[in-house]
Amino acid sequence: MGSSSQGQSKEFLDLIKAIGEARSKAEEDRIVLREIDTLKRHINSADIPIRKMKEYIIRLLYVEMLGHDASFGYIHAVKITHHHNLLLKRTGYLAVTLFLNDDHDLIILIVNTIQKDLASDNYLVVSAALNAVCKLINDETIPAVLPRVLDLLNHSKDTVRKKAVMALHRFYLKSPSSVSHLLSNFRKRLCDNDPGVMGASLCPLFHLISNDPHSYKDLVVSFVSILKQVAEHRLPKTYDYHQLPAPFVQIKLLKILALLGSGDKQASGNMYTVLGDIIRRSDSTSNIGNAVLYECICCISSIYPNPKLLENAAEVIAKFLKSDSHNLKYMGIDALGRLIKLSPEVAEQHQLAVIDCLEDPDDTLKRKTFELLYKMTKSSNVEVIVDRMIDYMISISDDHYKTYIASRCVELAEQFAPSNQWFIQTMNRVFEHAGDLVNIKVAHNLMRLIAEGFGEDDDAAYCQLRSSAVESYLRILGEPKLPSVFLQVICWVLGEYGTADGKYSASYISGKLCDIAEAYSNDENIKAYAISALMKTYAFEVAGGRKVDLLPECQSLIEELLASHSTDLQQRAYELQALVGLDAQAVEIIMPRDASCEDIEVDKNLSFLNGYVQQSLEKGAQPYIPEDVRIGMGNMNNFRSQDQHESLQHGLKFEAYEVPKPPMQSKVTPVSFAFPTDIVPAPEVLPSRETHHISSVGVVSEVGSLELKLRLDGVQKKWGRPAYSSTSSASASASASYSTSQKPSNGITQLDGATVVNKVRDSYDSRKTGVDPEKQKLAASLFGGSAKPEKRSSASHKVPKTGASSAADRSQGSKPVVVPNEVALEKTIHQPPPDLLDLGEPVVATAPPPVDPFMQLEGLLDPSINSATNHDVRGDNVNLLAELSNAAVRATSGETIATPLSQSTKGSNAKDSLEKDALVRQMGVNPSSQNPNLFRDLLG
Repeated sequence: MGSSSQGQSKEFLDLIKAIGEARSKAEEDRIVLREIDTLKRHINSADIPIRKMKEYIIRLLYVEMLGHDASFGYIHAVKITHHHNLLLKRTGYLAVTLFLNDDHDLIILIVNTIQKDLASDNYLVVSAALNAVCKLINDETIPAVLPRVLDLLNHSKDTVRKKAVMALHRFYLKSPSSVSHLLSNFRKRLCDNDPGVMGASLCPLFHLISNDPHSYKDLVVSFVSILKQVAEHRLPKTYDYHQLPAPFVQIKLLKILALLGSGDKQASGNMYTVLGDIIRRSDSTSNIGNAVLYECICCISSIYPNPKLLENAAEVIAKFLKSDSHNLKYMGIDALGRLIKLSPEVAEQHQLAVIDCLEDPDDTLKRKTFELLYKMTKSSNVEVIVDRMIDYMISISDDHYKTYIASRCVELAEQFAPSNQWFIQTMNRVFEHAGDLVNIKVAHNLMRLIAEGFGEDDDAAYCQLRSSAVESYLRILGEPKLPSVFLQVICWVLGEYGTADGKYSASYISGKLCDIAEAYSNDENIKAYAISALMKTYAFEVAGGRKVDLLPECQSLIEELLASHSTDLQQRAYELQALVGLDAQAVEIIMPRDASCEDIEVDKNLSFLNGYVQQSLEKGAQPYIPEDVRIGMGNMNNFRSQDQHESLQHGLKFEAYEVPKPPMQSKVTPVSFAFPTDIVPAPEVLPSRETHHISSVGVVSEVGSLELKLRLDGVQKKWGRPAYSSTSSASASASASYSTSQKPSNGITQLDGATVVNKVRDSYDSRKTGVDPEKQKLAASLFGGSAKPEKRSSASHKVPKTGASSAADRSQGSKPVVVPNEVALEKTIHQPPPDLLDLGEPVVATAPPPVDPFMQLEGLLDPSINSATNHDVRGDNVNLLAELSNAAVRATSGETIATPLSQSTKGSNAKDSLEKDALVRQMGVNPSSQNPNLFRDLLG
């Protein structure tokens, strides 16, 4: 493989030549793809010479710069950054800074190398590492290199110090908090002996001053001194650019001084001399000289104004506007816009130059001129400027800029309108030509201005404004196509003020409105505005005691809208139909004339409902519970106190019960354990409640009135081989959310239950010869008079959720319990599934008073209490009884049998109660509780 005299291989030179001679993008892509295949074969070879690896990395750079993926060679670029050879190391750093970003995965592999190279004795190696630091170090790796960078601020080489300042500036931009205590280093570097280091420190100081100018007011004298030295050619010739001393340093210093001198007379006074010197010394024959002059004008317009400097700035602007270069004219217009804020009479000196820019074919220059005209608008020239802007808006096709021009026209018309008639005509032109590009807020503001006027107390002026609006809109309706937003304004104005002055009859106005609705039948918004305007028109006629005869076209429009698919249009049509049939007094109350500006008072407390609420409370309705209180509460009937509320929020309870007192004679009403053959109790459907404790013992007990129904499906046969018929739809939908298993032990069937606890929380020069008289006339209209602008006032409980899923639905089949010398009993208990997602209060036809659950349990055995709480106890005690039974099962030391408790019925007897008592005692339950009376009455 041959080599050229520069040390590059022939393949590399051929690649550069082929890329340069490529005639199309496709040919270039083929060359690059072929180069990628070659690099993939060679770059992974073993024992590649150093010079060859360096060439491969450079060729990878070409591949990447031409838009192709060279990620297969990234790792090799990282590897050569570790090499001791200086040329190879600098090539590697150059490659990784171009290949990688600060979030790349390979960054971690070069952090240690950067740390070592920052401590190198070779300043070229340190400079290469600092270049990588500015590009690759991220927030996480800043602490690893920050101490080394700080040490390099005092390095003997000015290049290293400059790059260290740049790295520290980069750290500030990436993570201000990590270097907030080191910002004083930028002040120190401002006094560095090397102009390059000083210039580098200006960039971070500019950012700091932009955020907090007051903390750096003490540096004004230093910045002024540096700027003066630069302007007086005290820097080495190497810093000159086009014979201008350090122009970029001057520009940065002027930006900083503009920030520090804004609104500060004392600080600005230190700048006046040096700013005048720069204007006198700057060369306006070069672009860089003009840039310095432009920045100087920007600084003069930002600091506390000085008349002498303003005159100097106006002379510079005149040179810019007289130039044949569009760029300089653009700068002149922009600078004039800045200066006009401080000295409005400056624009009058350059009025013909501004007119020339306004008629220039350069669209960018023309737009900049319109921005200048917008800033210099006042009541004496608003008509000319707005007309020019509307004409320009009609001529352009850029929708974005057309929208911008339209908004500017509307704003100027609202602020400086000389008359109401001119204002209405101007707004009509804007809507007509800008179309739907006009913001809907502009339409609303226009309607409000027509309704309220311009803040004048003259009623005649109000009537004139509205009458001129109606006349202009009726004249515009003859146009073939109007924008939707404009038509909405027209309909609203015709409905509110079409018949106000008596010049036009209701039939004429209503006919025009029907024509609008028919012509734009595909736009529901226009039809809605039209039908509402018809309603207002006829309502004002009815309220005035005049007879109303619907036009045939109005009647057909109403019939059409009554059958419309839009419920909004239907409602408006029904309202119009009903309104026409009402008497005059009612209509006047419903639709008062000229009431669009009245404020609507909203009663947030709904005090008009206080009487209704009081009556409902007296009739027994429950009081309203705030949302923050009822969130998370499942059973609202038992809400008595905060203690009970807290108890409902708790989960499982693990406190042991006390040992019960000696048993007393039971006062239980006889309970029937078995129903007649094939007769199954059908419990009443209870409201869904949030279940906080579900303990499955294979039993569920219900107390309440039960309706007996014949159930033959899903019932086990009494005799013969056990067999079940197909489950019914009801039992299938109430699938068990937990499983129970039967385990025989010593001839007794033992039931093991497991449940899941579910919880939801949820101057152009005017003396120029040959000036066109028309331009002089236009300039006189734009700049005539020095009156200051006169501005007008500018128009300016959570709903409880019902669980869809039945996660806690369960259906328990019959579970036989084998007891010696006792007849096996079987039953089927059907419990209405509790809705765990229902956080609201259940709606009950008759809301009984809430009952303490413990009192309910104690009253299970008392007939008087049982009959009083028959309907409430059943749903509330299901979980509690199940939990108590489960605690009893866990408390047994030997064999424990969870015996299903039967449902209480009205036909129970004493014998069954005694059998129940004996059965419980045989289970060997030794309960302990803080409520002995509960177990005494419950277990006997």
